[in-house]
This record gives sequence, C-alpha cells and structure tokens, in this order.
Amino acid sequence: MRFLFVTGGSPATVFPLTPLATAARNAGHEVIVASTEETLPAIVGAGLPGLCVSPVPIRHHITTDRSGAAITEPTDPEAHMIYIGHAFGRLAAACIDPLLDFAAQWRPDVVVGGMLTFAAPLLASRLGVPYVRHSWDTGEPPVVDSAAERELRPELERLGLDRLPVADLWIDICPPSLRPADAGPAQPMRFAPTNMQRPLEPWMYVRGEQRRIVVTAGTKVARGNFFDYLVDLVGKVKTVGAEVVVAAPAAVSDELSQRLGVRAGWLPLDVVARNCDVLVHHGGGGTALTGMACAVPQLLIPNMPKLLAPSRRLADSGAAVMLLPGEDTAEAIAAGVDQLLHQPIHRERAAVLSQEIMTMPSAADVVDVVEKLC
Repeated sequence: MRFLFVTGGSPATVFPLTPLATAARNAGHEVIVASTEETLPAIVGAGLPGLCVSPVPIRHHITTDRSGAAITEPTDPEAHMIYIGHAFGRLAAACIDPLLDFAAQWRPDVVVGGMLTFAAPLLASRLGVPYVRHSWDTGEPPVVDSAAERELRPELERLGLDRLPVADLWIDICPPSLRPADAGPAQPMRFAPTNMQRPLEPWMYVRGEQRRIVVTAGTKVARGNFFDYLVDLVGKVKTVGAEVVVAAPAAVSDELSQRLGVRAGWLPLDVVARNCDVLVHHGGGGTALTGMACAVPQLLIPNMPKLLAPSRRLADSGAAVMLLPGEDTAEAIAAGVDQLLHQPIHRERAAVLSQEIMTMPSAADVVDVVEKLC
C-alpha cells in the first residue's frame, strides 16, 4: 500500500505522525510525508521521505489574508480560535493543487492528515481513497474546523463539495481519561515521544545533584514570536533555586544562554524529560504529552486560547498545575513548582497517566487498522 501523510505548520505538527509513518514503512508499505518547506527538516530528520508542497511558512498565513493584507491577531479567546482556523484554511488552499499534481503521478491508497491539515480530506475525496485524521495532541476546539471550512469555501466549491469531508478513521493519541466529554469515536493510539535529535551529553540522560526544571515554549520560538514570553518565563522559574534547562530552537539558543545564564537549545526532550523533576511550559500539546509519557509533573501556563481547555483537563487529573495568563507572577510560579516538587500526589498522578498511555494500542497495531480501510 501507499500511505501519504500530509501535515504542516511547524515541527510540532510532524512529530505526532512520525510513529505511525515509521510503523507503516516497517510493515513494508510505501510512505511519503508531504508538508511545507519549514517542516521538512523534521521529516527527513526522522528518516522519512519528505515532499515539499508549499514554500510559504505558516506564519505568513497567520498574519496575512489571501490578498496579502495584514491581519491583526485578536485578543478575544473565541475570536482567536476562529483566526487560527482561517489561517490553517489558507495553508490548505496553498497546498491542495500541488498535492493533486503529486497524486496524479504517485497515487496513494490512503491519505493520513494531521489534525488541522485540511488539504488532506480534500485530496482524499478527489481521489476516492480513505481519509484518516490523526490528532496532534490532546484536542483541538471544533470552532477551528468550522472557521477553516468557511475559509476553504472556494476550494470546496471547485471540488464539488459542500463541506469538509468526514474522516473514515480518526486516530487519537490523547489518553482516554483526558479526552473532551463531547469527543467522538476514535481509534486510540499510544503516544510515543518524538523530536529531532542531537548528540547526547551525559547531563541529558543522568540526573544531577540539584532538582532539575525544564522550561520550554515549544518549537515556534523565534525573535518576535514567543521569544519574550520564554525569556520572562525562564526569569521567573530561576527564582525557585533549582537547575533550569531551556528547550528552544537552535536559532535562538545562543542568545538565550547568554541572556539567561542557563543551558538552552534544541534538546532531545524524550531523553531529558525523563531526568527532570518538573516540566514548565506553554501548554503545547506535544510538550504536555511528552511530560505525560515520561511521568513528569507539569506546570502549565497556556499562551494561546486553544490551549486552555486541554491544559485544564490535565490539571484536573492531578498530574499538573495550571496558571492562567496574568496569574504567572514569579511568586505564583515558585509556589506552583514547589507544590509539584513536594506534594507526592502530582508525581503519582503523572505515573498513572504514563501507565495509561502505555496500555494504548501501538502504532504497529494501528497500521493494521488502517490497512483494513483499503
């Protein structure tokens, strides 16, 4: 069989799909992963064949409309989620024709699309092949889908569709106990921490004498994009008095190290997280799932409206503490970290979540399920 995976937006949109794509290749299937140019290093870094279907970064679609006019980012939470949906709709519009051209030469038997990769269902519908929707994290608000559908009205009409096609299978990597109450039926799949690697150093895989706190704001940090947020967050965490390590893209690592006086850079988080005591971050889904899989208590400070609901569910489980934007003072962060370090219930609940993830079907098991669609 030929599996075509479609994703895009940032490396964080590639990592969740990597285990299934790798398992499909290991099972003897042909696999190609189509994405935007900015995410290709994450694809080929995982040893997967990567196809560029757009040179335009997601930031362009977030900040400008189709005419090239600048868009002001809304502050209202509901409006912000709609804004994100339209941006991913524009990303899909930019990718659909290159995908159709590619599929005319290399016809897939199944299309697997990342959660907000709306070009995937359009492509699968046009080809008449099964469409599998693959979650990226612990949940995306439905309002994002609705906004993307409105943005894609011209493409839907051109393809003879009145709405976005429904998936033939939804693969969900969210632990069942953390799924939203209104989530629909899905095929569960075990989350396997995945990230771009670098040569390991002993401190990464061995615990030091001090308590270690890993701080991150995800894969999108750059000058002018969450950089100041991360600097501010690290400054507050440093008041706790533990060893602080910062996971951030390599492009900003030197400046962060010099400015903050800490180890900073692209880290193999799947290794480092297992040797830390607390994970402090922006509420990103991939980071949160890595913490869950590694049984690490987490302090969540969600920096986007769509991250509030999944962060709240994780905090309600007892495996994390959440601070809302505006509540993240140095004193509140220190108190939250102290609570996670010294109240055993948080590590116990984190271990329960880790065990729940381990009982979910493996990527190899799910490949068998996908095969039966064709």
